[in-house]
Amino acid sequence: MDTPGGRPSLTRADIIRQFIPDSPYVGHLGMQLIDMQPDTATLAMPFDEKLVTIGTTVHGGAIASLIDVAAAAAAWSDDTIPESMRGSTVSLNVAYLAPAERQDLRATARVLRRGRSLVYLDVEVQTSSGSPVAKGLVTYKLG
Repeated sequence: MDTPGGRPSLTRADIIRQFIPDSPYVGHLGMQLIDMQPDTATLAMPFDEKLVTIGTTVHGGAIASLIDVAAAAAAWSDDTIPESMRGSTVSLNVAYLAPAERQDLRATARVLRRGRSLVYLDVEVQTSSGSPVAKGLVTYKLG
């Protein structure tokens, strides 16, 4: 949907809610948006054998992807009608705290600061029982 001037009339939150279930990569990893409020987003990634690196340990790349998508969702979680549909991760730092062994994971991203185009985010990844798995710091560019 567009406004009379050709600008999208959907908010950033509307756009990300549509993007997550339609993204082939997000779907491949089984990620689901659990909750989204302004400046926060929580995603789940159920355990699947295709996410294993060795034995029953979830691959670090899958965990990094969960952090990245959760951060993008939180960056897009406000009610602003964007001038552009563009966005990208500028920086992604991950600290792995413990292995995720055959575990469903949940990532909660929180906006630390919003600038004109850059959004700084903190992301915590936990098992379904609440044990910490990873911590991410993400810089995301809107527009």
